[in-house]
Amino acid sequence: MHQQNLGSQGLTVSVEGLGCMGMSAFYGAFDDAESTATIRRALDLGVTLLDTADIYGPFTNEVLVGKAIAGRRDEVVLATKFGNEVDESGKRTGRVNGSPEYVRASVEASLRRLDVDVIDLYYQHRVDPETPIEETFGALGELVTAGKVRYLGISEAAPETIRRAHATHPLSAVQTEYSLFTRDVEDDGVLATVRELGIGFVAYSPLGRGFLSGRIRSIDDFDADDFRRSSPRFQGENFAKNLAVLGQVMAIAERKGVTPSQLALAWVLAQGTDIVPIPGTRRIANLQENAAAVDITLTGDDLAAIAQVAPVGIAAGERYAPGGMQAVHR
Repeated sequence: MHQQNLGSQGLTVSVEGLGCMGMSAFYGAFDDAESTATIRRALDLGVTLLDTADIYGPFTNEVLVGKAIAGRRDEVVLATKFGNEVDESGKRTGRVNGSPEYVRASVEASLRRLDVDVIDLYYQHRVDPETPIEETFGALGELVTAGKVRYLGISEAAPETIRRAHATHPLSAVQTEYSLFTRDVEDDGVLATVRELGIGFVAYSPLGRGFLSGRIRSIDDFDADDFRRSSPRFQGENFAKNLAVLGQVMAIAERKGVTPSQLALAWVLAQGTDIVPIPGTRRIANLQENAAAVDITLTGDDLAAIAQVAPVGIAAGERYAPGGMQAVHR
């Protein structure tokens, strides 16, 4: 798989990465052996960017990823995150913590769980409204100087916050949800800001949390503990409206001779070489389907057809429940 620059600080990654969250949290049942095999197959395919976070599990996803890449560390661009506060027992406190003390403790804990000497890309997962961003990124910059972290990123931040963080220590990546179904960053200044500043953009949930695969037709398709059951986009009238739009997207994919997932990923890739999608999956078959999307070229007519059925703002319902929405774009 082709490699490209992410941002202007020297970081190089595969054009498509792998989101590892669902291997350990939020999306129902999982199997560590299956997930480990999927991570290793991703490396075989040249997918170098692996994305995890301390909150996934909590903690267990970092351990899983660390074990899966043992012996192959030099093939991996390892990205993890901190900020959604977790106490020592592994319980979420409900706070976001960007204090320098928490930054330093978090990186040491992640290094231990991942069993590595350095983290390639370290994100602030959510912005702490109580700690000036300059304090957080001042501490993160010290970690770069100390050799514990190579490059820095921030997730779900507002344009002005991105500017202030970048001015404190240069950012290589901003990570935000982005798909042909979730195009907020085109409208709210985030994408324009990262492009102005030479920061790479990492698109999480580029398959609309699995919705754009076309395999989710009912809320009963989710396990009982799958967080998508509480997502506004999968509720009642919103779900019905979104399924109607999805039907039109699937028709375009069928005419193109690709799967809906591949069409959705090819669309993200077509938005610019500064954008790297990180579709998540636990299964090798899905991984291989997703990876094949990098070889799909969308014509002007294809892109126009997609824009007609899935314009900015088409999705019905917020992307998180109210509590989750309060923590994004600070």
